[in-house]
Amino acid sequence: MTDIRRIVVNSIDDIRVEEIPAPAPQKGEVLVKSTVVGICGSDMHAAHGRHPFMSLPFWPGHEVVGVVTEVGEGVSESLRDQRVVIEPNLACGHCEQCLQGRYNICSTLDVFGCQTPGGMTDRFVIAADRVIPLSDSIDDLWASLIEPLATPVHAVRRAGDLSGKRVVVFGAGPIGLFLTVAALDAGAERVVVADLLPSKRARAERLGAAGSFDPTLSDAAATATELLGGHAHVVFDGVSRASTVALAIDVLAKGGKLMTVGVPAGETPIRLDLVQDRELEIFGNLMYVREDVLHAIDLLERRPFPIEEIVTATFSLEDAAKAFAASDDSEQVKVLVTVP
Repeated sequence: MTDIRRIVVNSIDDIRVEEIPAPAPQKGEVLVKSTVVGICGSDMHAAHGRHPFMSLPFWPGHEVVGVVTEVGEGVSESLRDQRVVIEPNLACGHCEQCLQGRYNICSTLDVFGCQTPGGMTDRFVIAADRVIPLSDSIDDLWASLIEPLATPVHAVRRAGDLSGKRVVVFGAGPIGLFLTVAALDAGAERVVVADLLPSKRARAERLGAAGSFDPTLSDAAATATELLGGHAHVVFDGVSRASTVALAIDVLAKGGKLMTVGVPAGETPIRLDLVQDRELEIFGNLMYVREDVLHAIDLLERRPFPIEEIVTATFSLEDAAKAFAASDDSEQVKVLVTVP
């Protein structure tokens, strides 16, 4: 087999196409031909040198759709020629968390395309249990949204029954928009969204938010409670900065839940006295497990929004540097890289 192309990110200003020998699947592995790869907020933070758990250089691609072209020893032939989506959690399978089914917080977790070379390439190998076959009811474009939707689905599931609940979402980027969609799908009575940009707030409202507000204004908390018709039962924080944590505590009802979804930049101060006095609960949320991925597939098969609201730009593999540059534009939502 000839050499393949693979994207390497040395920095946001140095993204290259490199050629490497084509891989072959070993025991328990499959060879996947990439078709569509999404660029994630984590990829962008890492490219700018700002991700706390990813270092440069890295080889991106954890939001991957592809086709299995070869199977290794011990892998069912039924996977050959299957369209698949990748579940990038690379867990050990035997630590305490894995044995509890919480392999998303495996004690030695790596993420395909973050700590290991990923799928922004012509072909790659991965363990067979990391691929999920797709039906014809979901095409590659919609399937490219499965992985980024799974994290919000996971956070919404962990928040408990949202039926009739009032919800605030911080951030109207891909994760915030998907949190809005997932919360409404889970039965939330009203969802309001906070973001700095009017255009992004408008997009959140088009996707079902009952209202939106600028979180930097002095009356942000009052505006949120007015839009909700009361204090929030749950806040999903897709930004995770000191300012959003403080605002979350202001808008939460007593006994409410703060679901931290965005990756904090580092130490974040918090009014623990108010957390204690109001019996607030704070949940960390990392990635997802298989049931969240399957729910994300089910949700997307129902086409819950116009796809052009989310997929805003597409580039070929050779133009990956342009794709990363486009992702730096705050008006973009999800930028995809296609592999012809």
